[in-house]
Amino acid sequence: MLINNVEVAMAETSIPLVLAGPVIRRVTPERITLWLATTERVDMSLCLLPCGHNPLHLNREQMGQASQVITAGEHLYFYLIDLKLPSTLPERVWVEYDLKLISATGSHPWQDWAKSLVYPGQRYPGFMIKPKVTGLLHGSCRKPHHPSGDGLLAADNQLAQCFVTQQAGQVDVVAWPSLLMLSGDQIYADDVATPMLVACHQLIRRLGIFNEPFTHAAVGDARLLHGDQAHYLKREQLLPDLDDTHADDAIAALFKAVKKPIFTSDTAHNHLISLAEVLAMYLLVWSPTPWRLVDMAMPQGLDDAQQQAYTVERDTLRGFVAGLAKVQRLLAHLPCAMMFDDHDVTDDWNLTAAWEQAAYGHPFSKRIVGNALLGYLICQGWGNAPEQFSEPLMQQVQQVCRRPGTSQHDKLIQSLLDFDRWHYQWPTQPALVVLDTRTHRWRSERNLNAPSGLMDWEALTDLQQSLLGKEAVILVSPAPMFGVKLIEVIQKVFTWLGKPLMVDAENWMAHPGAANVLLNLFRHSKTPQHFVIISGDVHYSFAYQVQLRGRQGGPDIWQITSSGIKNEFPAKLLDVLDRLNRWLYAPYSPLNWFTRRRRMKVVPHRPKHGAKGERLVNAAGIGYVALHPDGSPAKVKQLCSDGKDIAFELDETEARWE
Repeated sequence: MLINNVEVAMAETSIPLVLAGPVIRRVTPERITLWLATTERVDMSLCLLPCGHNPLHLNREQMGQASQVITAGEHLYFYLIDLKLPSTLPERVWVEYDLKLISATGSHPWQDWAKSLVYPGQRYPGFMIKPKVTGLLHGSCRKPHHPSGDGLLAADNQLAQCFVTQQAGQVDVVAWPSLLMLSGDQIYADDVATPMLVACHQLIRRLGIFNEPFTHAAVGDARLLHGDQAHYLKREQLLPDLDDTHADDAIAALFKAVKKPIFTSDTAHNHLISLAEVLAMYLLVWSPTPWRLVDMAMPQGLDDAQQQAYTVERDTLRGFVAGLAKVQRLLAHLPCAMMFDDHDVTDDWNLTAAWEQAAYGHPFSKRIVGNALLGYLICQGWGNAPEQFSEPLMQQVQQVCRRPGTSQHDKLIQSLLDFDRWHYQWPTQPALVVLDTRTHRWRSERNLNAPSGLMDWEALTDLQQSLLGKEAVILVSPAPMFGVKLIEVIQKVFTWLGKPLMVDAENWMAHPGAANVLLNLFRHSKTPQHFVIISGDVHYSFAYQVQLRGRQGGPDIWQITSSGIKNEFPAKLLDVLDRLNRWLYAPYSPLNWFTRRRRMKVVPHRPKHGAKGERLVNAAGIGYVALHPDGSPAKVKQLCSDGKDIAFELDETEARWE
């Protein structure tokens, strides 16, 4: 693909020092974790300014000792600063911070590289340490080219409101959320608009991200994939065919349900493949700065229909980009916890044992999955719990990013696929317990094509042990533990027909072993009294209260789902499913006896001012949950991207024993 005149002009644009960040990750009174992406190697200094307390200065040496850096290109460096503080910071106090970067060209305060980083009237960006969780924001599923608005802008507006009635330098301590939980699909590696993929390729060239050779592939290396052999809208042609010498019986079995081992979605014609594409995608969804280096010029070779679609997608993406300065501001102010779901890697990731054998049974498809997982580690997982990623592992990551495509690259991918510490806990009250429901799967022993349980017996047992003695817990499960029963039944029917991949048959009740262990966990005598289950994944939002028979006095369980941040369910279809679910599974319906969720009282919360019979909210946005001192929900809302706030209200008339 020839570089056009516009790209030549872009090449003359100076490369900014900071590409993305700073992103606040885990914070405690003793420790602060920050993530940052730059175009040069830098040193840093940091001044923390807690309101009413003495400032805390961290010099270059202290910051350097706390920093890890990964070099991924001639002009691409990822930093994680995991800073153990020399003295503790106060809780429930506004803490301003002044971050300076020092490069070969001098000192660069944040005002030089992120002019829009602060809220109106504020001198510096800041954060607050609120380990006692009084409120949190949460959501999942942010697809840049979806025509809906961006829910992260609603989250940013929620923070902005905390300054409105306060004096300069002040913040509403009560209203300020404790954290932002992104529970999956922060990127869509398997559903990429063509203009976005073009932007990724332009950015890769500008940053000089290192080339990645491929083996057992129809394209020799990533440089070709990012240029003359980009295969826009036809990347499925790059995957191994059934008669490939490396294909096995598992691939043949999987092809009965889908066309290709990993491209199980009909929107995957631009699936990300190289590590460079994954890293570029993260930069482009979290910051406005990289967009100054690209223009999304339409590539050659598209037919008339594809050109029309390209124009529509490009216009949508321009609207998405217009809000990224506020997204950058949000992530610089609120501790952000993250967890992967399937689209962060690929659709239906590890859905069945047959899928796993097929996808990992060929070197090229395994590389594609592994590159997405490696990108997740660098851009998301690393900051959740840095101590879980050993120094030898991160040294491997650095070696592979410098020289991708070697045998070391494949060894690292295998290590990441075997890694068993993606889940984590934050020391909040209630504890934030984030589950890995993708790599701890409970595989079916009878049928390779049957859906795997979302967590295996060992992982669920470990979870139970970690919950003992806690009074309350915020449990993050990317897929809802208690979902819409009719939709789960439809998924079950397709599973009986041998087509689980057609309907993403992923729910906790789909696997008998996982379902039984999960329900027994809630019945344990020493289990927490209050469970607040935070979920996303499904592209609609709802709130249920769940009570179990057979245990006097609890536990009290709330299933609170917010999805998507920038995605929605087909409106007419969801309306039909919502109403059918209410009719078919009414409180006294005999159909309630034919599900695994027996001996549970499920109480839906009605969306305030919703249509008659409406229980599900189909609106892009961000979820907000306020908690009582005992850890139970005080308020549940969906903050919609169109500016509306939809509260969920208890509706006892809809309660049913299941």
